[in-house]
Amino acid sequence: MLKKDIIEARKDVGRLIIKVLTGQLCVKNALLLFPKGINDPSIKCAWHAICHFEADEDLRRDDLLYRDEQDNYLEMLSNILSKGESIPSDILADYKDYYEDANLPISNGLKGFFQSILRFLNVK
Repeated sequence: MLKKDIIEARKDVGRLIIKVLTGQLCVKNALLLFPKGINDPSIKCAWHAICHFEADEDLRRDDLLYRDEQDNYLEMLSNILSKGESIPSDILADYKDYYEDANLPISNGLKGFFQSILRFLNVK
């Protein structure tokens, strides 16, 4: 994977986060639009952050402070990624402790086919 491809993928993810925060895109569609075949810790971190945004819907509705903090956090991630930069290592470490891998979209073609089979079989 070329560094240029990773930088562009990060920028794309940054734009997706903003679209979710502004209500232009639902979380499910944003996750489906994540770059395919990119193995980058920053993109995986953003994937999980958006999943938490969706999962915390009830908490966000009931706790305005939590909602504001989560919105600010996602906005910060978006600002970092929109510049093509890596998310700071301390933030990545927080997500790595809980999640080994993100369920990112798989690339098209033969490589994607084999990745799908391995994921289905739960093989690394």
